[in-house]
Formats: sequence, C-alpha cells, structure tokens
Amino acid sequence: MQLYNKLSAKEREKLIDEAGKRRLTISFYQYYNIEAPEIFRNELFVAWNELDVLGRTYVANEGINAQISVPAENFKAFKSHLDSISFLNGIRLNVAVEQDDKSFLKLTIKVKKKIVADGLDDDSFDVTNKGVHLGAKDFNDIIAKEDTVLVDMRNHYESEIGHFKGAITPDVDTFRESLDIIEEDLREHKDDKNLVMYCTGGIRCEKASAYFKHKGFKNVYQLEGGIIEYTRQVKDEKLDNKFMGKNFVFDNRKAERISDDVISVCHQCGEPCDTHVDCANDACHLLFIQCPSCAEKMENCCSEECMEVNRLPLEKQKELRRGKPMDGMNFSKGRSKHLKYKK
Repeated sequence: MQLYNKLSAKEREKLIDEAGKRRLTISFYQYYNIEAPEIFRNELFVAWNELDVLGRTYVANEGINAQISVPAENFKAFKSHLDSISFLNGIRLNVAVEQDDKSFLKLTIKVKKKIVADGLDDDSFDVTNKGVHLGAKDFNDIIAKEDTVLVDMRNHYESEIGHFKGAITPDVDTFRESLDIIEEDLREHKDDKNLVMYCTGGIRCEKASAYFKHKGFKNVYQLEGGIIEYTRQVKDEKLDNKFMGKNFVFDNRKAERISDDVISVCHQCGEPCDTHVDCANDACHLLFIQCPSCAEKMENCCSEECMEVNRLPLEKQKELRRGKPMDGMNFSKGRSKHLKYKK
C-alpha cells in the first residue's frame, strides 16, 4: 500500500505538462473529533493518490485542513469520496479564484497536534461557541456600520498585499500573536462594537471567534468561507467588492488577484509591486516582495550576500549550508534587515 510520494516535484511537473489536463485548486476544513487520525490519514492518502490529488493536508484529533489540487475530470469522484465520509458529507469547497495546474506538485498528508497552529488551550473555552457566519452581502452591510470593527486575522505578509478597506491589520508573524493584540486594543469595546473577522478560507476565524466570545466580546462575526468564498459570491451576486489587492495563498501561486489595486511596494526599491517571491539562495528562501527590475538586478535574491552565495557551485553551497543557517532567516516571512522598504 503506497503511503508516500514516489515522484519528485520536478517529475510531477513534467507529468502535468505532458498530460495537458486542467486541474482545480481547492481548499476546505472541518473541525471534528477524529479518534484515530493516523488511520484516517492513511485512508485519505490511498484514496486521493488514486485520484491524482496533490497538495498539503493536515489531520488532527480536532479535524482536517486541506489545500489541494484535483484534476478537473476527477472532481466528481473526489467529491463523492468526501461525501462518503460522514463529517465531510456536503462540505463547502473553496475553489481558487485563479487556477494554476501547478499550484501543488506532490501529495502530503500529515498528522498534527492541531490543524492550525493557534497555541491555544482548547480545554479552557468552548470552541463550538462560534461567532455569527456572514455571507458576502451581509458582510458588506455590517462593515459599513460605524459600530463595527473589522479585523484581518492573517499575518503581516498576507495583509500587506491585500486586505479589506478599513480593516485593522495586525503586524504579526503568527495567528496566536494577533489574538492578544486584538483583545488588548479592543477591550473597551467588548459590549458596544461589532467585532467582524476574516481570513483566507475561514479556518482561523472559526477558532478566533470562539476565543473572543470566551473573552467577553458580545457581538462576534466572521466572514463565511473567508476571502476565497467572498470573492466567488461577489462575482455571482454582482456585489460591490470591498477587498483591495491580492489574496495570499499557501501554494506555488502565492497569491490570487482580487482587485487591480496594488497596495504594497517592492521591498528592495520601493516601487509599487505585490509579487511575493522566495529568495533564490537555498540557505535563505526568505519570502519577500520583489519587482521584475530588482529580480533581474539581484538575480532573484533578497540581498547581495545571498546573491554571492547563489553564484557559487552547488557543492560549495551545500557545504556552506551544513549546520549554518544564514542570519536566522531560513524560511522566514518578509522580515530581514536587508529589505529597505519592508513596512
């Protein structure tokens, strides 16, 4: 029974090109008490591998969180498989706004302690006592009210390239950090303000809304399905779009454009830009915003130091990387002393 990937990312990319078939990028989540997550994980891998599903999925005792790519021709079979699982029957699937056949290049399903790293003690509050879910129309209506506070529950590198008009965007690296900041900043308005939250697909707001209700906030709301579902409803119902810029996504696309607004700048030269890249130096891989001009000038690197390393022979680069992370930047998100125009 195959429970792991046999192909490398490059081999998979070649197969996708040769197949020439359209794929759909999809995300979904569900909080549910899974008693044997390891067994459930293995069953998912076998079934999804047969359907050529690719992507990254986390399974835990508390539920499932999936970001995946499915061949369009296998979508019905995939949906039927989900419907055969009691707690996933009829689940809402967030279909990406912008499709890319190579959004994911391998199938990874991991058993985790939690499906979102929130750092919370779930036994200390009722995680099922969630806020009111809002569709796009009701969301637009409530955020227009003076007694509403709109909060972005995502991290700094996500909100930097796109967010709702008038939203509070905490300058945080993790979801857990934002919870304490929001509670402190809004502690005087627990009774007289509507606390409305949003995130990419809704999963972070599920936990955050219950947390803030536990902390005494009386009027807690969350955007149903997050930015992804909001965008679909806005298009289908011809509503006024209140989101500016791009929606950051956690796959090879890195973002999908929601509006024509470019609200961020290149971190190296300060020119308007909202394209996230990973530093080409394998010892760094810093995620940052880089315009085409700087990409050419800096050879797709975040700094001159990384550019010099990246010019070395591969064997020399590997030798330098052994046990010596560069400046603590490995796989960090947009924070570096080298980025002059990072807000």
